[in-house]
Amino acid sequence: MILYPAIDLKNGQCVRLKKGDMDTATVYASNPVEQARNFQKQGFKWLHLVDLNGAFAGESINKTTIDAILQATSNPIQLGGGVRSLAHIENWLEKGIRRIVLGTVAVSNPNLVREACILFPERIAVSIDARNNKVAVEGWAKTSQLDADEMARHFEGAGVAAIIYTDIDRDGILSGINWQATIELARQVSIPVIASGGLASFKDIERMSMPDVAVLNGVITGRALYDGRIDAVSALAVLHQKKELQS
Repeated sequence: MILYPAIDLKNGQCVRLKKGDMDTATVYASNPVEQARNFQKQGFKWLHLVDLNGAFAGESINKTTIDAILQATSNPIQLGGGVRSLAHIENWLEKGIRRIVLGTVAVSNPNLVREACILFPERIAVSIDARNNKVAVEGWAKTSQLDADEMARHFEGAGVAAIIYTDIDRDGILSGINWQATIELARQVSIPVIASGGLASFKDIERMSMPDVAVLNGVITGRALYDGRIDAVSALAVLHQKKELQS
C-alpha cells in the first residue's frame, strides 16, 4: 500500500481545491519544488503531481515548475493534467516522469490510451473522477454519462498500470474517503486501484490497514497532510508495519 502525497499546481504554486473548483484554491506552498523535496525527506516514496491549469487548458501549463521538481527529487512521479496526446506523453516520460495519468482523453479517445499502453508499458494510469458515479472531464468542469465502473472495466486488459479513482464530492473537504465505492470498483477489475479524494484524518490511515482495503494499491493525500491532520512519519510507520505483517 502506497501513500501518495499530492502537489496540485496552479499558476506555479502548490494549492488545494474543494471539489475541483478552481475558485476555491488555497495556496499551501509558494515553492512547490521545496515541497517536493520535503516530501522525499519525510519518507514518501512517490509523488502525485497535477497540473490544474493544464487540466482546463488541455496542455501542460506549469512546465517550468514540473521540470524543476523533476530535478529536485529522485522519487518517482506520476503526473496528470493536460496530457492529451502521445507526443505529450512521450515528452514527459523522456524528461523523467515515471507514470502519466490520463483522464479526459481516456473518455474522449480511449484508443489513444490503449496505444499509449502498448508504446509505454507500465507507464500509463487512468484517472476516473466521478460525481454521483458519473465520470467528469476537462478539469471536472463537465460531467459525462459514463459510469465509473463501466469505464474501469473498459480498460481491463489494455495494460493500464493503475486506475486513480476520485470521488469529486469528497475531494478537498476532509469528509473521509469513499471506501465503499472505491473498494467495489477495485473488486471489478484486475487493474491496481488508487483511492483519492477526502482523506481526512489518521482514522483513514488506520483504515488502510484493514483487510478489505488490501484490494487497493494506494491512497492519495492532500489537504489533510498540509493541514497537519495527519503526520507523515506516523502514517508511513503504520503502512510499513502493515507491509511487515503481510511479508
